[in-house]
Amino acid sequence: MVDTHCHLDLCEPPAAELIERAEAAGVTRLATVGTGPDSIERSLAAAGEHERVVAIVGRHPNFAAGFVDADARLIERAAADPAVRAIGETGLDYYRDGAPRADQRRAFEAQIELAAELSLPLVVHTREAEEDTFALLAALADGITIVLHCFSAPDRLEQCVERGYMCSFAGNVTYPKALELQDAARRVPDELLLVETDSPYLAPQPVRGKRNEPANVRHTAARVAELRGTSYEQLDALVERNAARVFRW
Repeated sequence: MVDTHCHLDLCEPPAAELIERAEAAGVTRLATVGTGPDSIERSLAAAGEHERVVAIVGRHPNFAAGFVDADARLIERAAADPAVRAIGETGLDYYRDGAPRADQRRAFEAQIELAAELSLPLVVHTREAEEDTFALLAALADGITIVLHCFSAPDRLEQCVERGYMCSFAGNVTYPKALELQDAARRVPDELLLVETDSPYLAPQPVRGKRNEPANVRHTAARVAELRGTSYEQLDALVERNAARVFRW
């Protein structure tokens, strides 16, 4: 299994121990996400030190306040590292409003443009901002591989499928009350399915209430396999194949 989205720099214990535990749990690769300048540096360092780790670099919408062209250039320079396999996570978050919406939008648009210029996938965060997020993607992201991280738009699944967006399910799909999300995980086409931890957040049901880590992706994958009526081994092969195609590993 692979973990296509985690934040090693925010997890405990140190990255080396987390990676060792993930490997012991059968996690063959993981993608760690840099969400701002310091976080990007830590993500690149983890990818440089560990063969099984790749990096995703960008500016999270909650940290987009004051975003200017120089910030886009910083992401571009980081993306020159061969360990970087995608731009993000970027997008819009109207739930927390951690940054002014105009700044979020400017950062999102800049990173869409950057992903297009560099021919890299775009990892998208959207929370209570789906209308604007999907409108911007439709207008600006044609031809870019889109990964909807921590998929949270089950009511837009048909639109996602029509546009070929990758739908990456995190630990919240395992929660008993997440019925709409579970239905989406059941119905998404094979070729658009990914799983992730988003650790240290959203620990799956068997370890809910604890800090999440990459090793726990197996719990999410097991629940998604159950929902889809397939074996863990078959889902494992499917997700690894999709991740290899998207992130070129």
